[in-house]
Amino acid sequence: MKKLIAATLAGALALSLGACNTPGDRAAGGAALGGLTGAAIGAAATGRAGGALAGGLIGAAGGAVVGAATAPQCPYGTYRDPYGNIYCR
Repeated sequence: MKKLIAATLAGALALSLGACNTPGDRAAGGAALGGLTGAAIGAAATGRAGGALAGGLIGAAGGAVVGAATAPQCPYGTYRDPYGNIYCR
């Protein structure tokens, strides 16, 4: 039961970070998703904590790179509202 709850919480955290729009936010979301996926694959492949750690680190690095690279760009630039939020023109 504890594993199910932990997996559910990790999935909810990953999904909440997956829809961010700025490159920094996308990198953080990609790192979270990649780290969780890499840790799961590393643990399943090796059956040891070291494999899960290595898979998590590799997955987080790859996810951060891909997340930042796939952030949508604003074709006409951005502007900042009075509250500090950034929007596309």
